[in-house]
Amino acid sequence: MRFGLDRLLAEPALRAPLAGRRVALLAHPASVTADLTHALDALAACGDVRLTAAFGPQHGLRGDKQDNMIESPDFSDPVHGIPVFSLYGTVRRPTDAMMDAFDVMLVDLQDLGCRIYTFVTTLRYVLEAAARHRKAVWVLDRPNPAGRPIEGLTLRPGHESFVGAGALPMRHGLTLGELGAWFVATLGLDVDYRVVEMAGWRPDAAPGFGWPLGERVWVNPSPNAPNLWMARAYAGTVMLEGTTLSEGRGTTRPLELFGAPDLDARAVLAEMTRLAPQWLAGCALREAWFEPTFHKHAGRLCHGLQIHPEGPGYDHARFRPWRLQALAFKAIRRLQRDYPLWRDFPYEYEHARLAIDVINGGPGLRDWVDDPAATPADLDALTRPDEAAWADARRPHLRY
Repeated sequence: MRFGLDRLLAEPALRAPLAGRRVALLAHPASVTADLTHALDALAACGDVRLTAAFGPQHGLRGDKQDNMIESPDFSDPVHGIPVFSLYGTVRRPTDAMMDAFDVMLVDLQDLGCRIYTFVTTLRYVLEAAARHRKAVWVLDRPNPAGRPIEGLTLRPGHESFVGAGALPMRHGLTLGELGAWFVATLGLDVDYRVVEMAGWRPDAAPGFGWPLGERVWVNPSPNAPNLWMARAYAGTVMLEGTTLSEGRGTTRPLELFGAPDLDARAVLAEMTRLAPQWLAGCALREAWFEPTFHKHAGRLCHGLQIHPEGPGYDHARFRPWRLQALAFKAIRRLQRDYPLWRDFPYEYEHARLAIDVINGGPGLRDWVDDPAATPADLDALTRPDEAAWADARRPHLRY
């Protein structure tokens, strides 16, 4: 198969509308061709593309910023001599001066298929700025590695943030190009928007179910997104960022496991199995011990569980990472009513709300966890209408 970038480079007719126009690139380390040439270098090598600027999202164009809320500066690219503007530095939205540097922005970002991944919000902000400044935006499409499944509560009105760009469920099942089309339609944007589509993407095909295993290598789109298995689990494990539990940052398997020094993971798993065994389907759960070298519980031995959405036990249709992680929270709360589960700190610069509510786009998940009488069936009853509504809302924007 071919990604949008590869098609743009290989097919001169696709590039023809760029003739005589100033071109900017929004990219990160995973913005590479099939032979692992970075998009900036590959486009610069095209004699018919005039690159005048580049942009970097969270973690930077180079992907060098390890943690959240670590800002990247603007700089001048030492090879191509063009300005590189940060959209996760002093600003999150492109400024007027930044927009004056180009006519067409090419967006080549590998997404993870989760609402909270900030590249989604950056795309929205770019589209809104492009509409105001009469600029064009082209998304060079890439796979959604989590595939087409939908899961989670829809973000509630008033709970928008940099990790919540719109009324999406946690696992939306769209490519970034498709999401851009949804933003344009939903926000009523008058903007020249194009998607350079992939060729041969089969999101329902085994064994990748979204990612072309055996055809393309995985390059981290952000420092703690090291492999396909993390991408599959991320719609659930990202919620750990709003808790006191370690999400595995500081280990070699971030966002695939969770734990804490004072956690009895074996008891947690037993309670999860008792409460809703159906929510554990499609993957394997393994008791694990780990000691983070940085971040939460650094240097302390943690007892936890690792989620394995791979191997012969993986069932793409049955794996529900958001429910699985929610069930872990519920089990902890039932085992230790006063466990200090929710972490109170400014999450993505939101000071007035708990991080877990910012992540989930509302308090619904936390309320369910903390309610002693609430059951898994209650969370299903709350969530399923959102999932069904999103399946209908996204349908007009599916391109593959």
